[in-house]
Amino acid sequence: MPTDHKYGNATRIIHNRRHQDPFGSPYSPVYNTTTYRFADTEALLDVIEGREDGYLYTRWGTNPTIRELEQGLAALESAGAALAFASGMAAISATLLAHGRKGIVCMGDLYGGTQNLLVNHCQPLGIPVTFLRAHELDQLDAALVEPGMLVFCETPANPTLAILDIHDLARRAHSRGALLAVDNTFASPINQRPLELGADLVLHSATKYLGGHSDLTAGALMTSEPLAKQVAAWRKNLGQLLSPETAALLSRSLRTLPARIRQHNENALALAKAMETHPAVNRVLYPGLETFPGHALAARQMAGFGGMLTIELAASRKQTAAVADRLKVFLLATSLGGVESLVSQPCATSHHGISPQERARQGITDGMLRLSVGLEDASDLINDLEQALSGH
Repeated sequence: MPTDHKYGNATRIIHNRRHQDPFGSPYSPVYNTTTYRFADTEALLDVIEGREDGYLYTRWGTNPTIRELEQGLAALESAGAALAFASGMAAISATLLAHGRKGIVCMGDLYGGTQNLLVNHCQPLGIPVTFLRAHELDQLDAALVEPGMLVFCETPANPTLAILDIHDLARRAHSRGALLAVDNTFASPINQRPLELGADLVLHSATKYLGGHSDLTAGALMTSEPLAKQVAAWRKNLGQLLSPETAALLSRSLRTLPARIRQHNENALALAKAMETHPAVNRVLYPGLETFPGHALAARQMAGFGGMLTIELAASRKQTAAVADRLKVFLLATSLGGVESLVSQPCATSHHGISPQERARQGITDGMLRLSVGLEDASDLINDLEQALSGH
């Protein structure tokens, strides 16, 4: 599409495609090709040694379907480059191995799988890992003991929706010669773009909002070309690339991302307001509520507040599970970000592998229910929650 005009988000995402189909199709074909032939050895070496751009071997990431997806992913976050992965955890692990070997400092709450990776794999490999709570920000400078370290965070965080100041974290990290990586899965690039706030690397479980239909598993990294190149080497040698079929599905989903996120935002805010006044609900965690501790910060750095919210009941683990079991429209399932609404109990799913003591340290209680608010009618979702909470 022409580049001499500043198009809106949706227009840019829909039309940002490199491939021009010779038969006029608006969608690119799926290139299942694993290897590519060359006219001669000199032409092959030109590609291998980087003198010419070309396709060589799909595991290396040189596949037309995957490259077109990565072009679209980069544009979502205003990035110089993007890498697609077989899962969000693949993207995180390759990024930590490429840029965190001198030490990783984690700020705030983390997804249980990320914490498991850091504790059970990165630390045994000899990578120094420090965990700081959000209120321990004043300890960050001391934790960054040498240049070349990595600060890692999620904002909004899973499942507390806690908000961290990306611009401030980037400033602090850069002053100590460190990089800042932000897991932006919960917000999506429509609601928040960390690179524009100073972050160096942005990660997504593309299984969630970027995919949006609960029918693919993928991950994404958006960053500058030099930083992406270092991660790409790990992706290649660890065999973490997604398939061309999955890449095509994800490219399809990106075209509807702005419209989907608008509805996720609207529905989640309606549910949050309804649950905030419900007598059975002790607390609602949603950045769009003015009563939420991080609301002012979220309003500054986010364009929308997302489709995730957590309600906390004054109830036992068993009683809370019973509420989840009574839901009829919400599906009892892990994951998030699909068109259908999902409910999960963090202590039994995303943070099941974390010790009770660590869950308590993160403020994750047995009475929490995490809601991934889908695209159904908001009134139906509110009624479903109300009947489940009433016990009828």
